[in-house]
Amino acid sequence: MVFGFRRRAFETLVRAHAPDLYRFAYWLCRDRFLAEDLVQETFARAWKAWDSLRREASGKAWLFSILYREHARLYERKRLETEALDPEEVLAGVEQDMEAGISLRAALERLPGGYREPLLLQVLGGFSCAEIGRMLRLSEANVMQRVSRARKALRGLLEEEATRWKERR
Repeated sequence: MVFGFRRRAFETLVRAHAPDLYRFAYWLCRDRFLAEDLVQETFARAWKAWDSLRREASGKAWLFSILYREHARLYERKRLETEALDPEEVLAGVEQDMEAGISLRAALERLPGGYREPLLLQVLGGFSCAEIGRMLRLSEANVMQRVSRARKALRGLLEEEATRWKERR
């Protein structure tokens, strides 16, 4: 009987937060299938550690923490390939990007990960700075600073592009 209650409580938690977890996973990896795998692995690890969850009220933050660590595990041993780039190709690509304009998504991608992740957790996940701090193992003040800097940098990137767009017209 206790097992049935545990399972139902876990299923309720999963149903309540699966869309938010997927959205955050997708923002982290930019790959639909990898995001789905990350969410599934998150649920598998959460089920194994279900007894360690002290308060079900903190389940959302707990799941996001697991997801964030699962994503980090992908890169622990991964060696990134590098290749020499032709400077003229790079400049041509930059010019094309400037001509096409910058979208919000592109601006978010230009933010450093240390700023982007807390901002996305706040905006997409709806977490407080204290919760984000626990998930990312940062102080609340540090999270507040990073979110503030991310918003300022994002605003600057978008204003810069808007100015360029007006000058072209």
